[in-house]
Amino acid sequence: MSAGFQLPMVEPEAGERVDAARNRARILATAEKLFSEHGPACVSIDDVADAAGVGKGTVFRRFGSRAALVLAVLGERERRFQEDLIRGEPPLGPGAPPRARLIAFGEALIDLLERHGPLLAAAEVGGERLLSAPYGVYRLHATLLLREADSSCDAELLAEFLLGALSAQQFMYLRDQRGVPLERLKRAWSDLVDRALPPDPLSPDRCPGARLATGSGPAEQAVVVSVSAAPAPPDAGST
Repeated sequence: MSAGFQLPMVEPEAGERVDAARNRARILATAEKLFSEHGPACVSIDDVADAAGVGKGTVFRRFGSRAALVLAVLGERERRFQEDLIRGEPPLGPGAPPRARLIAFGEALIDLLERHGPLLAAAEVGGERLLSAPYGVYRLHATLLLREADSSCDAELLAEFLLGALSAQQFMYLRDQRGVPLERLKRAWSDLVDRALPPDPLSPDRCPGARLATGSGPAEQAVVVSVSAAPAPPDAGST
């Protein structure tokens, strides 16, 4: 796998005017408060603009849609999650086999969905989840891990299929409508990854006592992208 692969990371916008930054912070704080009090499905752009004391056009120009506003509210939590993917402790962070990291990634995302499911579901309206920068990060991270674990698999499509099981709407249906326990969802995710990939060659079952490399790999190389721009999937021809 080429060391040229890099994992994008969402970052706050830079170079804002002071008044623009102040407006953005006020809009986000207001939106977070309204989403918490009423649920994102019951809060409109008009509601946020009125409560923040700005025009509706200001909110639309700044964020583009309610789904994008929800993602912006979640931005800091998302950055912390991505930081754990890139520099955190194994198995979520570097230092564990790719299959173990993929399982830990899904389990951590399930925990994120448990805490912020309604907000994340609101950001999925109209397929915007698939075009968002966070989803682009997840897709690339999963693709790199899949490719590292099994170079013969169609890593790009397999990543899309696996991530489809971790959508907020699917999660909320299983938790709220079906009453599926959180630990059962995590076991099912682990089983799904186990069925999709061969065992890790350095796993304890295959190679007892083997030490894992802890160096930073391609999935830990970070570059900055705008929170509003979705990174393109990696070139299918790259290995």
